[in-house]
Amino acid sequence: MKRVLQSPSWYIQEDGALLHLAEYMKKLGGVSAYILTDAFAAKSFAKILPRSFLETGARYHIEELQGECCLPEVDRHCALLRQTDCDFVIGIGGGKALDTAKAVSHYARLPVMAVPTAASMDGPCSGLAVLYTEEGVFDRYLHLRTSPAAVAVDTGVIAKAPARLLSAGMGDALSTCYEAEACCRSQGITDAGGVSTNAALALARLCRETLFRDGVQARLAAECGVVTPALENIVEANLYLSCIGFESGGLAAAHALANGLTLLPALRSAMHGEVVAFCTLAQLVLENRPMEELRQVLSFCRSIQLPVTLEGLGAGDCKEEDLYQAAQASLGENSYMHHMPFAVTAQSAFAALRVADRLGQDFLREN
Repeated sequence: MKRVLQSPSWYIQEDGALLHLAEYMKKLGGVSAYILTDAFAAKSFAKILPRSFLETGARYHIEELQGECCLPEVDRHCALLRQTDCDFVIGIGGGKALDTAKAVSHYARLPVMAVPTAASMDGPCSGLAVLYTEEGVFDRYLHLRTSPAAVAVDTGVIAKAPARLLSAGMGDALSTCYEAEACCRSQGITDAGGVSTNAALALARLCRETLFRDGVQARLAAECGVVTPALENIVEANLYLSCIGFESGGLAAAHALANGLTLLPALRSAMHGEVVAFCTLAQLVLENRPMEELRQVLSFCRSIQLPVTLEGLGAGDCKEEDLYQAAQASLGENSYMHHMPFAVTAQSAFAALRVADRLGQDFLREN
């Protein structure tokens, strides 16, 4: 069967990377950048970004994300881009800004550089853009023609972001190994377009090993706003190892369930990685993993302040019928749930969510 490994052409991680964006772009053949930022990045780096471009003589045009990463917003930026002479797209900010930039580059047929300001999820390196409705409900995955030309990560910026964001990224990365192993067993077709590769599975396992080894120290470094070897390792795990692991190793129940749970309005304040971490527990329940393994995951989540219950995610009062509807939504035609090596029904998905919630409740009472 066909095996495919997909990754960005260039991954750069260093303290001070924001000062070198124009340099990176020029090395990749870009002359003029269409920079798409979120409100936070636009305000925080208003003085830094011009320095990088003025020193190299490169040109740039900056626009800000408005609202959700949805098709109307992508269309708006495509129209703005056509009014410029820009030949390169740079997305700076959180996941929505980066995904919007990637979608714009896809439709404009231009290379893109993703510059995350937090290591809160593994999307920056991927050849995917997650699109939502204008109301914030999951809509679809947009498969890009190519992975980003570059991903530039400024660890000094990452260290000063709220520690919750780094933990959310670890929650997203936590699922990578378990989902890749499931997809490998089922011989599911990954987002890269083939079955899981040995390299992707090895990186997924290295990702989990890095999380369990360095996660707590990295969280402490983020709380102090400083860069340490542990933080550097976790940033790489969250952004690079997890991305290659999921894109070329495969997604499964954890992300399918997380997508279904976007139907619950109470979870809108929870971060993607926080929801995925909880849904990883649900996947382990579906697989009937040993209690020792479940406790290891629960303990890790607790140690880096990730929620392990629906209440912790803000949905403690969720009605059973609403949770069942979310479970049912996780089984759509193109759902990653079909990468599980056994059939999953709405009832079994619902049961896994309920049991994961109970496991989290019991763990918190006992610890």
